[in-house]
Amino acid sequence: MDRQVFTCGFCSKAFSQKYYLVIHFRTHTNEKPYSCDVCYKQFSRKSYLNAHFRTHTNEKPYSCDTCKAKFKQKSHLNEHFRTHTSEKLFFCDECGKHFSQKGHLNKHLFTHTKEKLYSCDVCNKEFSYKSSLNTHFQTHTNEKPYSCDVCNKKFYQKNNLSKHFRTHTKEKPHSCELCNKQFSRKSGLNSHFFTHTNEKPYSCDVCNKKFSRKDKLNTHYKSHTNKKIFTCYVCSKKFSSKFSFTRHFRVHTKEKLFSCNTCGKEFFYKSNLNRHFRTHTNQKPFSCDTCGKEFSHTSSLKLHFLTHTNEKPFSCDTCGKEFARKSVLDAHFRIHSNLKPYACDVCNKEFSQKSHLNRHFRTHTKEKPFSCDTCGKEFARKSFLDEHCRIHSNEKPYSCDACGKAFSHKGNLKVHYRRHTKEKPFSCDTCGKQFSCKNILNTHLRSHSNEKPYSCYVCSKDFSQKSNLNRHFHTHTNEKSCDVSKKDFSDKQSLNKE
Repeated sequence: MDRQVFTCGFCSKAFSQKYYLVIHFRTHTNEKPYSCDVCYKQFSRKSYLNAHFRTHTNEKPYSCDTCKAKFKQKSHLNEHFRTHTSEKLFFCDECGKHFSQKGHLNKHLFTHTKEKLYSCDVCNKEFSYKSSLNTHFQTHTNEKPYSCDVCNKKFYQKNNLSKHFRTHTKEKPHSCELCNKQFSRKSGLNSHFFTHTNEKPYSCDVCNKKFSRKDKLNTHYKSHTNKKIFTCYVCSKKFSSKFSFTRHFRVHTKEKLFSCNTCGKEFFYKSNLNRHFRTHTNQKPFSCDTCGKEFSHTSSLKLHFLTHTNEKPFSCDTCGKEFARKSVLDAHFRIHSNLKPYACDVCNKEFSQKSHLNRHFRTHTKEKPFSCDTCGKEFARKSFLDEHCRIHSNEKPYSCDACGKAFSHKGNLKVHYRRHTKEKPFSCDTCGKQFSCKNILNTHLRSHSNEKPYSCYVCSKDFSQKSNLNRHFHTHTNEKSCDVSKKDFSDKQSLNKE
């Protein structure tokens, strides 16, 4: 005997039982006969009402046998269970990608169709998903229904609250299968995984540049539109992304959210903390493909690579001088503008570069943080230490192209080379006499000012040059030396013979 079939008069869909046809029919009539006694929300099925009612009672009758997690609906438990079995029942006919939940597949399909069914009544912005529209609409109402129990921070979405809460619990439930690095968000894990595969699935429609993360693509895309919608109300600087604006604003508030667990040093940005932390671990994850040299920062690797290509992409508009780094160009440009934005708090002396101010400040503190491993001598600058170390190693890495003479310091080579070119770039403002190096000019200037900064600690006689003081000092020690042979003599007659 054939079983009776019940057919929908609207869409001709067939059902084996009349009950299912009645429920289905409500999708056409939009009838919702079941309503919630608490919030009066209406539903087409009683099972939907029962599931909804648990949002008020917070009842979770379905629990996972594997991890004991609890759920309000059986369907949610079934979806969750697939995270243990790694079962992905639903796959995309377009690209073959598999999903553990049908809802995820339906969302994914919009990436192929580019269809946006839902639009905002306020600004007409369109969305592929109703949930995205609902979230967006809260930006107009400024409604943030979810708040953190610890710090009272409010959020538009419940999942954002859940993610935020892990900043308090330090929970990182997502770990990388290759390197075991842990993440608080799955999106963070997915982005990290591309560092192993070197995959960059997001490409720019304008220039085809590829990115491993969608947010980086969105930020990059604004470089084409040149649209900067975020303005700092303190300094009026404009930014293309909210993230960049938030980072910048900490410069004004002096807020340093990120601190090192090892030494307690604080930073404005997490990326700076991550870079700093490698100074403790001595980790150098970035290596040069050409020479194999390793670096702790990717920016250092990029700058180093220019030493192989000899590329200098930044040039001065005033004098045409080229530089490998924009920061060096900016510092150089202050030579032309005479801008000195960095001032010493102690003596108010101004400097064109912050590094110069830092070096100068040590003249007040007498701090010498760099010491020689061989003799223990301390220096205020690392460059001074490097130069000093060559005394022990007898290294002379700088050689003259004209005569081949080698020098331990680059500055000495420059001064020497002017003997060949006859160049004298330093001139006296008083008499116009020219000199090949600045320290000789400084010595000469004392002949006009009559300044004598060097004094003998035996008889207190003053001298304008240190060499004159050294020669004078021999009159006390009864020691005389020849400048040519460096031999020592006890009397002037023997010295004259030499």
